Amino acid sequence: MIRTRSLDSDGSRLRRLAPLALPVAWGAMAVAWRFACPPAREPGLPIRIAAGVVFLSVGVGLVLGVRRGLIRELVRARAVAAATQRVLLRPPPGRLEGLTLAAGQLSASRGASVGGDLYEAVATPHGVRIVVGDVRGHGLAALGAVVAVLGSFREAAHDEPELAGVLRRLERALERHLRERARDEHPARAGTDPEHPAAEEFVTLLLLEIGPDGRLSVFNCGHPGPYLLGRKAERLPVGDPLPPLGVLPLPAGLAPYTAARLLPGETLVLHTDGAEEARDHRGRFFALDSALTGPPGEAPAALVRRVHAELLRHTGGRPADDVALLVVRNDRARVPGGPRAPPRAPPPGTGKQQPTHTHAQRQWG
Repeated sequence: MIRTRSLDSDGSRLRRLAPLALPVAWGAMAVAWRFACPPAREPGLPIRIAAGVVFLSVGVGLVLGVRRGLIRELVRARAVAAATQRVLLRPPPGRLEGLTLAAGQLSASRGASVGGDLYEAVATPHGVRIVVGDVRGHGLAALGAVVAVLGSFREAAHDEPELAGVLRRLERALERHLRERARDEHPARAGTDPEHPAAEEFVTLLLLEIGPDGRLSVFNCGHPGPYLLGRKAERLPVGDPLPPLGVLPLPAGLAPYTAARLLPGETLVLHTDGAEEARDHRGRFFALDSALTGPPGEAPAALVRRVHAELLRHTGGRPADDVALLVVRNDRARVPGGPRAPPRAPPPGTGKQQPTHTHAQRQWG
């Protein structure tokens, strides 16, 4: 195995140096000719011009060879980054238990495709469970916390029957990550002060579960509330916020907010604070609620693309913070006991009235 790795390393090194072989050989021949050939040592304008052309050609060849190697390395690095994003921050499935989903992220780090925002949606025996979060800071420095929280959520969402159990698992995973980071940042090991100390890191997140009847169970850990789209975008109440994970321990008793519903045909937009805090060159905030109000029946994927395009125009293509959007539309069919159409008027002359229904009867059972 060691010998194979050594051969692979040698082969890779040779491939990187291959573009430089021709200009180096050319330069070596020019130097040998300059010092070994007697006519080359004689003064004269033609000789000087010939020597200048040779050395200029060598220099151009070296520059082009290095540039070609750098471009190849850049393409390889981008391919690795794209594969990392697909594994770490994979897009949610387009359809999940009768829900239509779409998500996307803009990274504030130039050239990075992942950052400090996270999202995930999974179908479980307990309902569709979704998490959207934001690690303090942005870019590649926040990836460790993103990995810890998402990895824990993908396991706990299936294992824990109660949503509170999922939240506690996320808290424990983040605590382990922060302990390991603090140990690695100790002066005896690191030797330098970290740019983003573990002691200052925390995660805001929104954890919710969508039941078969559209009922929402929500935990809000210091995260911006979602928008419910109708004729206009309205902030959906999600209860009193809990502290962000990593700041204070969660309270002993945890109960999700359950007074909200996502009825058939309604759309829910979850986002990170970078969407509302983005500013233009005049310092004006991005009007996310206005941007979310699009054409009737707009598909979630189209909504994500449109809002990202408007946000990039607003910030001049340089958002100051990571921005994540996750859109969920309830495309489930209405079930018995769900909202009914208004009662029809009785035929003329029958003298009979159709039964009416109370507001409570028209709601989901």
